[in-house]
Amino acid sequence: MSTVDVKSKHNWVFWFHLFITAFSWVAPFFVSWYLMTPIYLLVWLQFRIFNRCLLNKGHDMDDSDATFYTYILNQLGIDHNVVKLRRFVRNELYLLLAAITLIWQLIFNIEPVLF
Repeated sequence: MSTVDVKSKHNWVFWFHLFITAFSWVAPFFVSWYLMTPIYLLVWLQFRIFNRCLLNKGHDMDDSDATFYTYILNQLGIDHNVVKLRRFVRNELYLLLAAITLIWQLIFNIEPVLF
């Protein structure tokens, strides 16, 4: 697996970024599709328009070769392919999460837990 050394400050932006990243994985089950789908699409659009995650700059992370997920997996000692992970996060992940949200709530007709 390819690796890259990624540095980041652990300031309030880092912790906020970690929270919203983790929450994005469970949000399809907790928050209504009409809120989450546009949010996921905005995250996906930031990668299309800026070719980076805008929050990474707030905690001094250089994301030219990696993603926030790369930093987290490195810190956890989990071996991963940086190139494939970057491609997946920037191109597919948030579209997949939007699709899961729509399928779970509209096709399976399951109400979100929170709102």
